[in-house]
Amino acid sequence: MSTSLTALIRRAALGEAGSAGWRFRRSKLGVIAAAIIGVFCFGALLAPWLTPYADQGRGTPDLPSRLQGPSASHWFGTDDLGRDVLARLLFGARTALLIAFGVVILSVIIGVIVGAVAGYAGRWVDEVLMRITDTFLAFPPLLLAVIVAAALGAGVGNTIIAITVSWWPWYARQIRAQVLSLRERPFVQALKAIGVPDTRIIGRHIVPNAMTPVWVQSTADMGAVILTAAGLSFVGLGARPPTADWGVMIADGRSFALNGQWWIAGFAGIAITVLALAFNLVGDVIRDATDPKADQ
Repeated sequence: MSTSLTALIRRAALGEAGSAGWRFRRSKLGVIAAAIIGVFCFGALLAPWLTPYADQGRGTPDLPSRLQGPSASHWFGTDDLGRDVLARLLFGARTALLIAFGVVILSVIIGVIVGAVAGYAGRWVDEVLMRITDTFLAFPPLLLAVIVAAALGAGVGNTIIAITVSWWPWYARQIRAQVLSLRERPFVQALKAIGVPDTRIIGRHIVPNAMTPVWVQSTADMGAVILTAAGLSFVGLGARPPTADWGVMIADGRSFALNGQWWIAGFAGIAITVLALAFNLVGDVIRDATDPKADQ
């Protein structure tokens, strides 16, 4: 890793004036959005201990309590099977965050490998890998995710695979553009001149210096993945019942909403909107905080 990048990371960690971390903390909107994400993560991790209806959160029905409105015993009401909606939301946060982190991590890994190899190797390797990437990019992401999910079947694991298939090409393109610029830098030419292996140059020196825009994009993409996963679940291609899932809750509650039982779909829709918006805001703030022009 270059000396300048190490210094930048040190400045961010220490919160020095002018660092990316310092600029992020100065954004009230970014701090609030990060706090909202933290609350959702906290709720997802501690879901069994935050509600007295943990079994209902996992899917156990309680038919005598079905379709009760918000009350002291059920703050967000109950669904058509008598399950506490708040408990379902907490356990649904686990599903949403698992899919979001799983898709983004897998997409970044695949995209970075493909993009780095294509950008560094160039010539026919670049042509082959980029034409494969363009093939995936030719399909609208949601449509491709629906096709793959329909082929694989419903389930959280299959949802992660389906969305990843449509997501990784964007990271591949992004990393390739960075690598094409970095491979001509003097420090890379010097490493080649002293005989450092290409794999070490890519893994230790080029990729770490090319990752800043990827981190920014991946944070913003978390919100888009949550929306996409909810859409797949809404049409029956996401998580399988009784697994708690916000998209499934909206699908199950839409018919009851017309009869006045709005809380089943309403609170799930609010959760999706708030968490997706929070990730988008954090991504925007990180993008602005890491902009090199901010130091000028």
